[in-house]
Amino acid sequence: MSGGAPVDPTTTAAWTRLTGLAEAYEPDLRSTLTPEWVERQTLEAGDLHVDLSKNLTDDVIEDALLALADEVDLPARREAMFTGERINVTEDRAVLHTALRLPAGASLTVDGQDVVADVHAVLDRAYAFASRVRSGEWTGVTGRRIETVVNIGIGGSDLGPVMAYEALEPYRQDGLSCRFISNIDPTDAGQKLSGLDPETTLFIVSSKTFGTLETLTNARLCRTWLLDRLPGDADREAAVAQHFVAVSTALDKVADFGIDPDNAFGFWDWVGGRYSMDSAIGLSLMVAIGPEHFADLLAGFHTMDEHFRTAPAATNVPLRMGLLNVWYASFLGAHTHAVLPYAQLLHRFPAYLQQLTMESNGKGVRWDGSAVTYDTGEVFWGEPGTNGQHAFYQLIHQGTRLVPADFIAFARPAYDLRDGDVDVHELFLANFFAQTRALALGKTADEVRAEGVAEELVSARTFPGNRPTTSIMAPALTPAVLGQLVALYEHITFVQGVVWGIDSFDQWGVELGKQLAQELGPAVSGDKAVAAEQDPSTRSLIAYYQENRGR
Repeated sequence: MSGGAPVDPTTTAAWTRLTGLAEAYEPDLRSTLTPEWVERQTLEAGDLHVDLSKNLTDDVIEDALLALADEVDLPARREAMFTGERINVTEDRAVLHTALRLPAGASLTVDGQDVVADVHAVLDRAYAFASRVRSGEWTGVTGRRIETVVNIGIGGSDLGPVMAYEALEPYRQDGLSCRFISNIDPTDAGQKLSGLDPETTLFIVSSKTFGTLETLTNARLCRTWLLDRLPGDADREAAVAQHFVAVSTALDKVADFGIDPDNAFGFWDWVGGRYSMDSAIGLSLMVAIGPEHFADLLAGFHTMDEHFRTAPAATNVPLRMGLLNVWYASFLGAHTHAVLPYAQLLHRFPAYLQQLTMESNGKGVRWDGSAVTYDTGEVFWGEPGTNGQHAFYQLIHQGTRLVPADFIAFARPAYDLRDGDVDVHELFLANFFAQTRALALGKTADEVRAEGVAEELVSARTFPGNRPTTSIMAPALTPAVLGQLVALYEHITFVQGVVWGIDSFDQWGVELGKQLAQELGPAVSGDKAVAAEQDPSTRSLIAYYQENRGR
């Protein structure tokens, strides 16, 4: 299963059938949305209540999509992932982020190693460290307790932890905050370090290889900042060891930096960066919300893993949602996908999903190296409601582009506030319900005329409807629910990748720019010989920079 050629989906009977269905399909959600249809299209997965009824499908299309999943052998590849086969074929690695959230009593042996035992050994160490920081037992070099944790990472070592830190704000410990430095732009570090007390600041350097250019540059910058600002009598070597810990497996490089290897927390090559927030990469989050709540987060992940692995296809939420995304991207011409959380605490969730989905499925070759002949991947984007309503919803409602959208909301708010007699959360959710209704049903010209609108304005105020949405609700945004949401989209991404026959777990596309940046460094610093080797546009841009920087 891990090797060999993937099935070209265009050669399957289901793909041919779906192509014909797409050409003939004329959506009419006004007639489709019967009580019986809604009941059949409303699914449960863990704590998530998922309404698929406002999507552009019918029973025939859904049968064909499920047949497509079988014809590309998706069930077997799913099992291969869960059991540790090397389905990341371009890097010859297993894909076992699901093992990060297996309970301690589980067992999974890969290449002769009990990975569950390994995972929990690291978790136990990380939990113990987080508890020492939270209790004040772990202090800075001058004996003061830690008040701010600064996570230094980029990509998956940043996006997951910062998203979850924002989402789980009600669960944070008072008097202990986190900041996150990722961008190599020195402004990022400058802003995040501003106002911090070096005596009460702890840095977590998150880099598996301890060689990521951006992360190590920022780590050195922060080390200099710390040593320049600590009291003059502070032991510099002890200061680095006391104020820096690492999430890395390169213990020799960790030690060279000045971090005690005993304070390095590792993970494995079968954990991709964008799938790593539930590993030791989540150390800053463990400190912020505590081991118990982090364990709840992991339990939420595992709940969705089990649902995806065992639920029948017709009621399997990640499978169904992933197949819908294939339908929109490969058959109905959708190029983007909006994720619209009606929950301010999830304001970084769309950004997190951008890496998860676009780094995973933004590929032009199948996993055997052959070129694809169909669209893969979508541009994921979004903002919290109701902000988006006053920005880009115009395009979704009345524009010429098809934009499938996932709406996410919670029955109970994080902050229960009122405006006089008005429950503001209910006002907020009224918008959530109204938007999906308006997108689905639209507003006809006759309905507009019935309101007395002048004829010359009727077309501008008509809404076509038949704009697809999925509604995802849960009782509240808890650590467990957040884990379920993240795992849901992980598995949606997996489903799409399998159908398209691509390796969703490598990311070679990010490497070329990083390599060229290293090569261009001397030219930017003034090496004329290296600059002369560049293309005319790059030479011109470097010259403009040097002139205006005063070099």
